[in-house]
Amino acid sequence: MDADEAEQEQINRFLRGHRVLGIQQEIIQTKDAALWCFCVRYLDELEKKDGFRGLKKDYKETLEPEVFGRFSRLREIRKQLAKEDAVPAYAVFTDEELSQLAAMAELSATAIRSVKGIGAQKLEKYGLKLLERYAQTPREPDPFDS
Repeated sequence: MDADEAEQEQINRFLRGHRVLGIQQEIIQTKDAALWCFCVRYLDELEKKDGFRGLKKDYKETLEPEVFGRFSRLREIRKQLAKEDAVPAYAVFTDEELSQLAAMAELSATAIRSVKGIGAQKLEKYGLKLLERYAQTPREPDPFDS
């Protein structure tokens, strides 16, 4: 492999390991030579978590405090359910599914079933248990309640 092929392979390896947002290319003329320059906008290698490769969303930043409190309670219940079935937590419900459930005014089987990604089987296997345990889980007092 010559130097050009080695450099191209190095660039390709970099691009495969990052999410590329955009590439800008430009020829820059100096008095001695013309240079072909590239500007690559990218995200660092995406975090690997539970075998899933994706961007980790900060729900504490994106959810209202009250909704985040419900989301946290739902995550604890999901963790228990996952441990009981010896499956990863995302197999029970994803964080995105839990955030949608937390944002609902009232949790019910119908509400759970309305979330994209939650079908009849998931509702039967985990949703009803989630509802039951959520109703039994004491709510932390809201410091803004008077």
